[in-house]
Parts: sequence; C-alpha cells; structure tokens
Amino acid sequence: MIKHAAKLTTAFVASSILLTTTALAARSDITVGVRLEPPHLDPTAGAAAAIDEIVYANIFEGLTRIDETGAVKPALAESWTISPDGKTYTFTLRKDVKFHDGSDFEASDVIFSLDRARGEKSVNAQKALFEPIESVTAKDATTVEVKLKRPTGNMLFNLGWGDAVIVAPESAEQNKTNPVGTGPFTFAKWTKGDNIQLAKNTSYWGEAAKLDKATFKIIADASAAIASLMAEDVDAFPIFAAPEMLPQLQADPRFNVVIGTTEGETLLSTNNQAEHFKDVRVRKAMAHAINRQAIIDGAMFGYGTLIGSHFAPHHPAYKDLSGVYDFNLDKAKALMKEAGLEKGFKARLHLPPTDYAQRSGLIIASDLKKIGIELEIISVDWGQWLKQVFKGNDFDLTIVSHTEPMDIGIYARDKYYFNYKNEEFNALITELNATTDEAKRTELLQKAQEKLNADAVNGYLFQLAKTGVWNAKIKGLWTNAPVQANDLTKVEWAD
Repeated sequence: MIKHAAKLTTAFVASSILLTTTALAARSDITVGVRLEPPHLDPTAGAAAAIDEIVYANIFEGLTRIDETGAVKPALAESWTISPDGKTYTFTLRKDVKFHDGSDFEASDVIFSLDRARGEKSVNAQKALFEPIESVTAKDATTVEVKLKRPTGNMLFNLGWGDAVIVAPESAEQNKTNPVGTGPFTFAKWTKGDNIQLAKNTSYWGEAAKLDKATFKIIADASAAIASLMAEDVDAFPIFAAPEMLPQLQADPRFNVVIGTTEGETLLSTNNQAEHFKDVRVRKAMAHAINRQAIIDGAMFGYGTLIGSHFAPHHPAYKDLSGVYDFNLDKAKALMKEAGLEKGFKARLHLPPTDYAQRSGLIIASDLKKIGIELEIISVDWGQWLKQVFKGNDFDLTIVSHTEPMDIGIYARDKYYFNYKNEEFNALITELNATTDEAKRTELLQKAQEKLNADAVNGYLFQLAKTGVWNAKIKGLWTNAPVQANDLTKVEWAD
C-alpha cells in the first residue's frame, strides 16, 4: 500500500513538472497592433506605409534588405560586385530558395521584378528608384547582371526598399490579396477591417522564424488601443499612436515603452503651384507663423525632433536648419504684406486619419489664422488622400509623415504632389545620384537640404518619433524604423 502510494506520488510529481514546464514554455505567437489597414498587400504597387509595415522582410524579400540600423545587408542576393565605373552590379543569388507556392526562385524572377518595376506600365510608387537601370540580364540561373545608365551611389540601398522586393511572374497579379514571397512567414488570412494573419514558413531558406504565428490587429482608435494593451489582447504596438498614454504604460511593469527614431519627416505639405502658394514669400510667412515646438508639445506630447528640411536628424549628412524660420508673427505678417496679401486668403487643409495629422492640423489652422490665412479643414480617409491629394494634386495643404528612407530626391520628380520645380535642386540630385564618394555625397545632401529650406517648399514640422509599446517579455522588435517595417524575423518571447 505504501509502495503503491509512493508510485502515485512520484507519477503525480512528474506529471505536475511536465504540466508546469509546458505552461511556462515560451509563447510562439504574437498579436501586433497597427493603426491603419493597408489598401492591399503588394508593396510593389502602392505608396501606403501600412503595406510594408506588414509584409516587408516577413513575406517579401529583395536582393538586399535594410536592417534596424539602416545598413544594407544581403538578402536574396548573398553577395555582389560593382564594376570600377560603378555602372555594372553583378549579384550572386542564393540557391535552393523557394516562393511560398513551392516554385523556385531564380534569376528570371529578378529580371521580371526589376523590369516590371521600371517598365512603361509600372504602377510602382517608387518607379523613379529604378529609372537608372539600363538592363537586367541573367549570366546563369543564380547570377544577375544589372547595368546602369550612370553610376548611382544609393543603388544597393534602393534595392532594399519594399518597392524593390522580388516577386514571381506566376503570382505577381494576386499579391494584393494573396501575397506570395520568399520570406520567413507566409500569408494565412485577411479578415477585412480586423486583422491579417501570417504563419511560419517551414521551408524558409534562412534562419527560421521563432514565431509560429503572427496576427496584425487593426485598431484605429487610440482608446481601443490602450484598452487592448491593458487587457493583454494585443502584445505589441511597434508604433503606438497615443503618446499621451505613454507615462501610464511606462509605470506598468508588464510593458516596455521604447522610444526610437523614424525616417518620418512630418510636413505641412504644400502645393507649390496652387494659388498664393506659388509665392515663396507666402510659404516663408507660414514657416514663421507656425509654432512647431507647440505642435510637438501639444500634438505629440513632447515626442518629436524639430527639423528644417526633408532629412532625418539621425543621418550623418543631416544639417540642422530647424532654427532658420523662428516663430515670429511680425516677420510672417511683413512677408504677407510684401506679397500683397496682408488681408489674407482662404485655403484647404486636407487631413488624413492619423492622430498626428488631425491634432497638428488644429494647431496649424489656429496659427495661420493669426496672419490672415483661413483654413478649411477637410478630413479624408487614406484612400481619398491617395486619390485626391497624392495622385490627383487637388489640394492646397496637407499634413503627412514621409517615412520612406533617404527620400530627399522626391523633390526632383516631375509631377510629384508638392509640384516643386527647381533646376538648381534637380542638378544637385542628378549629381548626388552619380556620386559614390561619401564626403562628396554629404556635401551635396547638405546643399539640397539648404535649397529646400531656402525655398520653404513645405512646412518642415518635426521628425516623427517611434513610440513603441510591447509586452516586457518580447524580444527582437525594432527600436528604430529606418524603413517602413515591423520585421518579425528575430522576435521571440523570453522564457
């Protein structure tokens, strides 16, 4: 009887240890909160940051990739060489890589993807990145040669953008709703208006993801976001849209609040060909009339860095021009008078649905009213914004964060929505694109920043901070955002 009881006790203890060990095992799933639902899931066919925030590095990969520090790393190309004249890039592709549908990744897929991105019928939002490419050819199944029209110093970085990911011709047309890439996660399910689910790619060519499942939960409302965190229904918000709540979360040991940087230059984007805004004196008057520090304090609750041009403060080539246009209503009114507009005028301010835009817009409207500019605030959803403002150029002013990395060259594009046309600036960008020497590139980048500042092309408000909040047991999420990404490849739960 005693022996039997001892056996039962031993079995019970062993069972309890097993159950406890199982209960304490690290989780292999994650629910990530995102503010915006993407219009679709093809990063090669849309400008919305919400697309890359889900699929970049998770589902889709390019020849190169950008890591958390902003450095260029190998991806589907394991190595490359550059010719002495800087015009020929030879990429050695990884072997035994498969797309999620089981098809082989080959040189032909690279040719298809880059030709598609730069082709006449391209709908790629960053088509200009691929304009320097003259030809893409296969030397063999795992070697691709990219010839350029001219040396392009940033080509490897450009090929690491989400817009440059490699897709297969067999599945490219379905990627908006059923994305097929080569990444460590596969697309599982999209419940419109609620969530997007990914699953671990068990046939991934590289280091396997530590997570078996990832759910991107779409939560637009800030109060709902905080409630979901407190209830532990959501594990992480890599970009938490309610900075006023951060002190409360910092005091809760369940969470890590992590403040980093982004590539998000937040602008009072200006239609430089619209009535009144054609006049640089009006644009400079607005720059003096807007209290940018008050916007950071009032709209962003102190999170953000003043800027004076379209360039990230953390970049080595940054030139601090944030003090050129001080908050000075007298200067602003004098410039308005000089432009013959001392009585003011009316204009439209289109605001997308982000909290930073909505809150900043109210402050800016109040500021500009003091110099006679009456703004009609028009709130639009992202679809309307992309159609009317970004593509249609039917706007006067808008507020948006440009989160694309190293994108000062957009000001040289024809028909870009700022409608800025300046030959001196275009020449700087042309020379920059052909320059590989870092010291010379820095000089040119700083001249470009100075030109945009001198022309007050846009209202340069602040650099968007990356305010992340996640469960204290989660490791591997990015502190900074050098590209638009929620890279889950290294994410895991602590034991």
